[in-house]
Amino acid sequence: MSAEALAIVQRGFTMAVRAESWLDGELLADDIPVADGSEDRDRSLNVPERVTLTVPRRDRGVDWDPRTVDHPLAAYGQQLRIDYGVDLGGGQTEWINRGWFLITDTSTDGNTVSVTAQGLLSLVDEAKFVAPFQPSSSDTLVSICRALVEPALTVTIDGTLTDRSVPLGMQWDDDRLGALTEVLDAWPADARVTEDGYLLIEPLTDTGTSVLDVTDDPSTGTVVQWRGAATRDGAFNVVVAQGELSDGTQIQGTAYDTDSNSPYRIGGPFSPLPVPYTMSSPLLTSVTECRSAASTTLARLRRTAYRKLDISMVPHPGLVTGDYVTVTGAGLTGSLCVIETMSLPYSTSEMTVTVRVLDG
Repeated sequence: MSAEALAIVQRGFTMAVRAESWLDGELLADDIPVADGSEDRDRSLNVPERVTLTVPRRDRGVDWDPRTVDHPLAAYGQQLRIDYGVDLGGGQTEWINRGWFLITDTSTDGNTVSVTAQGLLSLVDEAKFVAPFQPSSSDTLVSICRALVEPALTVTIDGTLTDRSVPLGMQWDDDRLGALTEVLDAWPADARVTEDGYLLIEPLTDTGTSVLDVTDDPSTGTVVQWRGAATRDGAFNVVVAQGELSDGTQIQGTAYDTDSNSPYRIGGPFSPLPVPYTMSSPLLTSVTECRSAASTTLARLRRTAYRKLDISMVPHPGLVTGDYVTVTGAGLTGSLCVIETMSLPYSTSEMTVTVRVLDG
């Protein structure tokens, strides 16, 4: 987003939504009339993104009831490209690309067409193996990821990740997305679909730079309401990652929660005893790999267990899950938080965001 648009979205503004429909690389419609809708993202789900649209059945002489397989709103491989517009004034609109989404359901009721679309990882999630998948002797983590995902999605690898070979004898029977998750856990790495529709595999981190200051100051804030939640469910203070050497010897590595800001830190008030989470994968063939996987798994577990705040605010189309924001309010002062879930309305409604508190 430009600095001009960023300044505008932190107060009331006029918005617009632009939706295109594509099928097999061909543009079917470039101006779908979106009357209402929303975009929901949740990093804890296998397919994190979900979009719903409400479209008038007839608009400007076009029938939007998908009665043919090549209709722009049919669910036979059609993909939507969504852009969110911010009115800059003077007849200018800045368009922010929200990404690509696969149409999964369409229904017509009277004069209204309802469309549901999912993130592009749904292409991988629904494509179960026809026969067991067995890597070859020349396969590496990178080549396995590409074999599991492409050509449904193009895979891009962050240059800071180190590729390595995989042991013989690996096999996955049916769950393609589950196989990808196991590879990422063992690497260790994280994956997300970018706004351009690529699957980016990158290191999993739990630190970052804030992209927005969220405050309940009535003179400058955009927050309407705070709601908090905390739970012991999914809370662990140590992760044990198990693997095996080429001769079958069992090995393991551990990672302890030693973060002084963590409410679950080892030796802290959460529990006087270790509370372990155990993972196991034959892709882990050294103690170093086990320790690295344990550390990354611990960071991933924090997404579900740490203190969370629900925020209602003016819609901000520049935000996505995984972004870092600085929060002042609800007992916090300039605390770094990361967005775990969000719901961005495609109309003049409040946006809701769930952030995980990293400090404070």
